[in-house]
Amino acid sequence: MEIKITDIPLALGDEEKKLPAAAADILGISMEAISHVKILRKSLDARRNRPPCFVYAVVVDLPDSIDIPNIQDSRVTVGSETPVVKETGKPLRRIEKRPVIVGSGPAGLFASLVLARAGVPVLLIERGKPVPERLRDVQDFWIRGHFHPESHVHFGEGGAGTFSDGKLTSRGKNPRTAWVRKIFVEMGAPADILIEAKPHIGTDQLRKVVVQMRKNLQSLGCEVRFGAKMTDLIVHDGVISGLVINGREEIETGHILLAIGQSADDSYRVLHKNGIRLVPKPFAAGLRIEHPQALINEIQYGPWAGHPELPPAEYVLTARIPSIDRSVYTFCMCPGGQVIGCSAMEKGVITNGMSNSRRDGPFANSAVVVNIRIEDFAGESHDPLSGLRFRRCWEEAAYALGGGNYYAPVQRLTDFLCGRFSTGKLNTSFLPGVTSAYLDRVLPGFAVEALKQGLFIFNNKMPGFISGEAVLIGVETRTSSPVRILRGEDGQSASVRGIFPCGEGAGYAGGIVSSALDGIRAAEMLLRSLP
Repeated sequence: MEIKITDIPLALGDEEKKLPAAAADILGISMEAISHVKILRKSLDARRNRPPCFVYAVVVDLPDSIDIPNIQDSRVTVGSETPVVKETGKPLRRIEKRPVIVGSGPAGLFASLVLARAGVPVLLIERGKPVPERLRDVQDFWIRGHFHPESHVHFGEGGAGTFSDGKLTSRGKNPRTAWVRKIFVEMGAPADILIEAKPHIGTDQLRKVVVQMRKNLQSLGCEVRFGAKMTDLIVHDGVISGLVINGREEIETGHILLAIGQSADDSYRVLHKNGIRLVPKPFAAGLRIEHPQALINEIQYGPWAGHPELPPAEYVLTARIPSIDRSVYTFCMCPGGQVIGCSAMEKGVITNGMSNSRRDGPFANSAVVVNIRIEDFAGESHDPLSGLRFRRCWEEAAYALGGGNYYAPVQRLTDFLCGRFSTGKLNTSFLPGVTSAYLDRVLPGFAVEALKQGLFIFNNKMPGFISGEAVLIGVETRTSSPVRILRGEDGQSASVRGIFPCGEGAGYAGGIVSSALDGIRAAEMLLRSLP
């Protein structure tokens, strides 16, 4: 008999071998009756002004005949409740023209995997380069400021997530989330991500996982082509019949799975030109904030900061600004990470956060962003591409303010709040470099006002958040896509049959796991569409 038990606390210093005794105590039985303990979930409870502890959910194996005195305890459930997800079987018929998947981010990779495991031959095209070459180009940008238009943080194998914290959290409770994590482990990710409440892989490990996933796809018969940019579509009578690669090569296909990511502005224009229905979508924009990680540890852990079992501290902060009807929130917090330049086009500065698996860097960073409404950039026209132009405007402003060499404009947090220019050396991890500037010039006025009010609210929630050691770096504009590619209940484009939009670029996901899940969904919809 399997029994699930939640909310088992272990103090710092306690070993996990104490879990059987703790489980037996909750059940009111002898520890000897427990034949096996499986950890389902591990999380950290570090609420302020109380000793931190780790909290576990486990499944224990017991004899079927045993009497459990505390079976009515709210923490106890009969059965493990572990969802079983069946992989898609082989299609009934062969496809005459193999599907083409555009983009090798999480959505594209997992869609390819579902189709390949179902026996469907797949062509996966990626405009950027494979990880090793891409890494050289990105480092060339960070070190020398040399921008490579088709090989950067957004374009290339693994998508933008390859250069990130590698978070594997998801707001939803999709049962396939566990399967996504399982696949990552099969491809070389650490097994801890299967039980951690807030799992992350880290950019250093994720790069290896992505390469292994590509090799696995190739072993299943999937063809992967790099340097292959979708430059046009071939549409006949509202049905897709092919696409054009690099302006010259036509590929015939009746199925295209679009996983283009949110930074391919030229791809959105290709879709718009070919009658693919697009609509503007709200998003968020703001700045990156960076503190010494030691300071965040002290704020979050108090006297327990520095304990060897405690990971680098995290935070999630939100604020509502009623006076201007805006929301301010932190996004993509990277403990022990660094802020990186991730320009998507020439003469534009974009920031993002990234961490290695150990999260052992000296700084903590997070996006601090404000909600951007459709009317802020589209007006009454509802031009589907207006959001792209809006964010590009502020990225160009950051580029100019930073000096025109891909350096980011930066300002001390305290100086930003009082409108003062920052002098002296500013300690930051940002690459390729920073230039002191007034950051109220890289965002619309309502966003600047919302940020200032929101930061004071954050400081009330986390006393010490406003610090002379903290810096703000501009500009953060790629929180999510400002465009949505409309699709029907069958997963296909609302205007052209045979196109399956998915992932961040389609406007239906955000982050590694949600994008992977949306790619899985799109692939399954494609399979269902087969005769």
